[in-house]
Amino acid sequence: MALSNDDQIKEIVVIGAGVVGLTTALKIQEQGAYRVTIVAETLPTDPKSSRYTSHWAGAHHVSHAYDDQRQRKLDQDTFHALWQLSEPGGAAEGCFLRHTQTEYHGDDLTDAEWLHYMPDFKYLDATELRGPAKMGFSFSTVTMNTPVYLNWLMSSFLAKNGTILRVSLQHISQLLERGTSLYTGAHSYRDIDAIVVCAGIGARSLGGVEDKDVYPIRGQTVLLRAPWIKFGRTMTEADGTYTYTMPRSNGDVLCGGTRVPNDWYPIPRPEITEDILVRALQLTPELAPPQTRVDREPTVEDLRPIVIEPGCGLRPGRKGGIRLEVEWVDAPARGKVPVVYNYGHSGYGFLSSWGSASMALDLLEGALATGAPTNADICVDHPSGNPGN
Repeated sequence: MALSNDDQIKEIVVIGAGVVGLTTALKIQEQGAYRVTIVAETLPTDPKSSRYTSHWAGAHHVSHAYDDQRQRKLDQDTFHALWQLSEPGGAAEGCFLRHTQTEYHGDDLTDAEWLHYMPDFKYLDATELRGPAKMGFSFSTVTMNTPVYLNWLMSSFLAKNGTILRVSLQHISQLLERGTSLYTGAHSYRDIDAIVVCAGIGARSLGGVEDKDVYPIRGQTVLLRAPWIKFGRTMTEADGTYTYTMPRSNGDVLCGGTRVPNDWYPIPRPEITEDILVRALQLTPELAPPQTRVDREPTVEDLRPIVIEPGCGLRPGRKGGIRLEVEWVDAPARGKVPVVYNYGHSGYGFLSSWGSASMALDLLEGALATGAPTNADICVDHPSGNPGN
C-alpha cells in the first residue's frame, strides 16, 4: 500500500555510499525537507577492498582545478567546509590533520593562482626546491584519515534519522515502482520523489545509467606508521610521475602514487610498492625512523618495519569530467521522476565532495520546484561552468 506524502516531506534515495554519496545524502538531509535513504552494496564499515575506492584515498585537500572554473568552485567550497570541520573543537576535528603542504613541480607549471585562497600560500625560493623541481609553493591545508572520516559521515547521517540499505541494485527502475519496499519487505511504502546517483565507478554498469564514459584510473599506495611526520609533500615530475607523502591525524602517512587509466587490476603490484617506497623516501627522507638517520643516509630497508599495508583503488574517472545534471525518467503510474547525477570525480572525490553535493542539491531542488519539462528526456546541466577536467 502506497502511503501519501501529505506531510510535505520528500522521499529521496541516494545511490552510493562513498565519500560523494555520503556527503550528498548528508547535505540533502540537512535541509530538513527530505527523508533520505542511501542504497549501496558496499559501506565504509566493510573490510577494505577495491570495490570501495574511498577507503584507499589519501586524502589531502590540494586542488588541481587549474583553469577549470567549475572545478575551482567545487574544490574551494569543499575546502571551506573541511577547514570548518577541522577546527579545534569542531564537529569532526579528530578526522583531520591541519598541516603545511609543499608542492614541487618539475613540469611546465609556472604559477598556482587558483590556489591563492589557501591559508599561508607562498611561492618557494629557488633555494627551497628539491630534486627535479623547477618551481614550488606551500600552504596550509588538511589531510583526512579517510576510514575515520567516512564513518563520521555515515554516523552523522544515521544520527539525523537517515536510513541505509545494503542493496545490490541492478537498475534504477527497481526503486521507482514501490519505493524501497522491494528491499525492506514492508507492505506499505512511500513513492520516491527523486533519485541521486553517486555510484562512482559503478555508474559504468548500473542499469538505467550505463555511462561508458566512466573508466577506472588505478592508483596504488603504501601506508606507513610515522607519527613524527607532520607535514605533506608532493612532487610532480616532467614525465608526469607523481609522488606524495600525506600525514594523518593518527600518525600514519600515506605514500604514493600512480595514475593508470583503464587498469582494472584490483590488488597491489609488489614492484609498484617498491617503486613508491623509493620515490617517497627520495621526496621525504624524514619518513625513516629518527634513530636510523643519526649517522647515515636512510634507505628503503629502514621503511620496511613501519609499513602497515600497500593499497590499491580504482578512481572513477569520466571523459568530460564530473557529471552534474538532471534527467527525468518514467515511474510506473506516476509520470516522470527526476534523477540527479553526481559522479565521475576521478581522484578528486574528497576534495570536491561538499562543493558537488551543494550543486547536486541545487539541481534536486530546482527539479522538484519546477517539475518535468516538456522535453523531459533532455538532461539539465548545472548552470555554473564547464563539465570539468
